[in-house]
Amino acid sequence: MSNTLQLHIEAVESGYEFLLAYAAQGRESDTGSEVRDTLTAMRDAASGIDQLLTGDDGVYSSVVVDDARKSVAAISLVLSQQGISSELVDNLNASIHLRALLTDLFLLSETIA
Repeated sequence: MSNTLQLHIEAVESGYEFLLAYAAQGRESDTGSEVRDTLTAMRDAASGIDQLLTGDDGVYSSVVVDDARKSVAAISLVLSQQGISSELVDNLNASIHLRALLTDLFLLSETIA
């Protein structure tokens, strides 16, 4: 697996861990938090995964690309909000699209050397 792809995977995975903690804080807004930076890094990493794997002839790559694109859309929707509450992040965390991408990445990490 390329170093760039691995860095993108790590950004999504560590970002998700941050989001789980943020969701538990009961915040009404993102003022004073790093959630926007984290979401931006996750969006950029998912977009990078899309770009790296688009056109790859691997059987599983098209699945990962589709889930990455859907995750980018969901994260972008959250980022477009004026305030990012813990509840909003909790709903993003529950999104089947983000969870699918995470599962894809866990599997991909274990199967590609």
